[in-house]
Amino acid sequence: MNNIIKVKKLRENAKIPYRATPGSAGADLCACIDEPITIAPGELHKIPTGIAIELPDSSMGAFLFARSGLGVKHGITLANSVGVVDSDYRGEICVGLCNVSNQPYTIQPDERIAQMVIMPVVCADFTEVQTLSDTQRGSGGFGSTGKTE
Repeated sequence: MNNIIKVKKLRENAKIPYRATPGSAGADLCACIDEPITIAPGELHKIPTGIAIELPDSSMGAFLFARSGLGVKHGITLANSVGVVDSDYRGEICVGLCNVSNQPYTIQPDERIAQMVIMPVVCADFTEVQTLSDTQRGSGGFGSTGKTE
């Protein structure tokens, strides 16, 4: 598998994604903004990163996750829970952030706002059928396996 992800800066002040430690699964994405943006409680903002990427092929996707420090300490998380960057997308990566806390939070220029994880993707074909195989669980969902007490 090719581990090289091509990154194009779309703005001079953009930061190339980087992993904070050798063991980091995600590469940090930084806000490419000229001035601070305050996200009030309940608000959503699309924050540009100033970069575009090229994944080697359709067997990979780039997935954007919240940074745990922003989420746990400040209630700043991704508006869509997980962002998906498809292998054929070449536009700017933007991060939709929302504030689920009761305090405003200000995003600073160059602040790390999300992490990007490159993961394998199975490009499945879908076929309509009249029946599915039986399993022990069957169609039970949303807590159907019970709560251990």
